[in-house]
Amino acid sequence: MIPNRNFNFPNPIRFGNGRVKDLPEFCKAAGMKKPLFVTDRGLAGSDMVKDILANLAKSGLGNAMFSDVVPNPTEANVLDGCKVFRDGGHDGVVCFGGGSALDTGKMIALMHGQKISIFDLEDVDDWWTRADASKISPNICIPTTAGTGSEVGRAAVITNTR
Repeated sequence: MIPNRNFNFPNPIRFGNGRVKDLPEFCKAAGMKKPLFVTDRGLAGSDMVKDILANLAKSGLGNAMFSDVVPNPTEANVLDGCKVFRDGGHDGVVCFGGGSALDTGKMIALMHGQKISIFDLEDVDDWWTRADASKISPNICIPTTAGTGSEVGRAAVITNTR
């Protein structure tokens, strides 16, 4: 068994078997009282997700879920999630899954309160400074695959359909 580990890169990284059971504690430490759980349709009905949502609900954090994440998410997909976030009065995002779910969740946390397009924040020069930092909600990423490292980076891959 791999021992539990804590890292900072620069954000906290919690690693180890069963660490997901500590999710309510991590949400509360990030200031979340009503997080939106973001995952894809394939994982949404899994026992793992059911257990996580039950743990969040038992801890008083609710069990709201946005599971309409599509592979290679688009701006429209993110905006659908932003609507669910706003309509539900959420204050943070828990992203769970592979790269598409993590990227969609991160963008929901970033974009739900912005007045500009996702693509106005493209990673060009200092475009990131266009975001209203006061409108960015905390997010926690839980990867279910090994891939691009989306769980530790600020970047997200969103398909431009224009």
